[in-house]
Amino acid sequence: MSQARNQLRIVGGEYRRRVLRFPDAEGLRPTPDRVRETLFNWLGQDLTGKTCLDLFAGSGALGFEAASRNARRVVMVEKAKPVHAALQANRQLLGATHIELVHADAAAWLARCTEQFDVVFLDPPFASDLLVKTLAVLPVRLNEGALVYAECAQRPDLKGWEILREGKAGTVHYALLRHTD
Repeated sequence: MSQARNQLRIVGGEYRRRVLRFPDAEGLRPTPDRVRETLFNWLGQDLTGKTCLDLFAGSGALGFEAASRNARRVVMVEKAKPVHAALQANRQLLGATHIELVHADAAAWLARCTEQFDVVFLDPPFASDLLVKTLAVLPVRLNEGALVYAECAQRPDLKGWEILREGKAGTVHYALLRHTD
């Protein structure tokens, strides 16, 4: 049973139907298929030319989906060593050379980062204040017109952010955001 629980299926693009495995890790909950389908309908199925950041990568569901949909570059940041190792194995399995994997604390990496992104996926551990802290410092890392996908148990105050689309699946709230200067 844990084998089926610790896997996800890419829902669209070049890697569609490919199954990726990931280890047990505290707080690791891949974005469900239905939510990923909704998100990529919102973003448009083709991310050609886009640079994406999956900041709290976990299973890599969002980053691998972006790579599958022709994103030019996907940076996936993950702190947990066994989870990062699974991301490496899955990148190799897919032959996804346009994915850069970073083994680091997301907040520390973001503080050092100088790159800018077109699409950012934020799905931090729910039992933390990392979403609020990340949204506060993220705008300088965004290209003009960039979109941010955020997943959380309870939506925080989003002052400075416009909610373009939002939804709820079970206990998960998710939204597509754009920074409002």
